[in-house]
Amino acid sequence: MLIADTILIILLVGLDQWIKYAVVANIPLGGEQSFIPGLVSLTHLRNDGAAWSILQGQMWFFAVIAIVALGVMGYFFWQYRNRGEHWPEELGLALMMAGTIGNFIDRLTQGYVVDMFQLDFINFPIFNFADSCLTVGVIFIAIGVFLADRREAH
Repeated sequence: MLIADTILIILLVGLDQWIKYAVVANIPLGGEQSFIPGLVSLTHLRNDGAAWSILQGQMWFFAVIAIVALGVMGYFFWQYRNRGEHWPEELGLALMMAGTIGNFIDRLTQGYVVDMFQLDFINFPIFNFADSCLTVGVIFIAIGVFLADRREAH
């Protein structure tokens, strides 16, 4: 699974960077375009902080956190390799690594992260594909922990 997960990470990082490039090339900064009417709009924002723009301008902090997080995730990724019963954790770690790398590339090359997905039906922070990878990765890890606890209980 290690090779498949590595390919998945590369594909997801590539997709993240392509989406960000397309948004920057086609939507002016601060502009908005309906994507799925009533559900999702695409916008073009720059975020030099974290979610909800907290810790704005703290690039060194985010760089250190990203490097440490990638190291920790890489360690667990290596521990779970080739263990079929831990596939949710392995997939979750791959998604989280892709999301971390995608946003880390932005911070290193631009000093900010490009955000674009705006949920039109709820007041929620605008986010990007890498953020989605991180969120879905956490969900898969939670599912894996739940399943592992059930396996141990039986």
